[in-house]
Amino acid sequence: MRLRLNGVTAGWTDVPAVRGVDVDVADGTLTALVGPNGSGKSTLLKTVYRALRPIGGDLVLGGDDLLGLSRREAARRVGVLGQDQHGGFDLTAEQAVALGRTPHLGPFGVMGPDDREAVASALSRTGCGELARRPLSTLSGGERQRVLLARALAQRPRLLVLDEPTNHLDPRHQFEVLELVAGMGTTVVAALHTLDLAACYADTVVAMLGGRVVAAGPPTEVFAPEVLHEVFGVDGTLVDDPVTGRPRLITRPLGPEKGHRSGAGGVLEGRDRAGGVR
Repeated sequence: MRLRLNGVTAGWTDVPAVRGVDVDVADGTLTALVGPNGSGKSTLLKTVYRALRPIGGDLVLGGDDLLGLSRREAARRVGVLGQDQHGGFDLTAEQAVALGRTPHLGPFGVMGPDDREAVASALSRTGCGELARRPLSTLSGGERQRVLLARALAQRPRLLVLDEPTNHLDPRHQFEVLELVAGMGTTVVAALHTLDLAACYADTVVAMLGGRVVAAGPPTEVFAPEVLHEVFGVDGTLVDDPVTGRPRLITRPLGPEKGHRSGAGGVLEGRDRAGGVR
């Protein structure tokens, strides 16, 4: 399901954390939001899953005004794995995942065969089957993260919003999670801190700085030297993985002759931004 953000401005105070952002996410693709801490990634995602109402702009999901949907309909279409999801520690992993079916249940809240199959499938796909009977309070941070992803998958959404989905995960599970979400055929928008993972798995990368989009497009375009210098203050080289053929990003500190400037603008002002994003 296609997602379009047009001129989105949002924030928690009188000073917006996100200003005039346009993003066009094609159906069935994975778009990675990247940028330093405080660049506006999480704030932008919160407007998409309606935890924060934007000050201005439009959000269109599959041709419908996302903000105009009922809570139930929005929950059916949009699945979320946020950074700050807590609570429910008295539930088992299976019970927590079953909460993802809530928007689809009838007036009595009784799960049917399709709901139980969705829960079992989500537990299996995220490698959480063996955790099903364990209380969340007994799980590690990485295990809980996978259970929360399973809950979002059990929802069977048309759009999946992930805020740092690899947080707390060891390298193996980082790869497994991104392999899973990238291969689902579902539209995915994810904030990622690890640039190499964004280069490897994203169809489109959106680089943010100071609440604005600085560059957007395929990883091979966005992770150009000038973008890496301006946004992240690093040098980098894209190479093809000799096994998978996917792009991989090797980063290193800037040389002494190069500086890093914070805030939007700088060397990228006036840059042509690809992919319908600016």
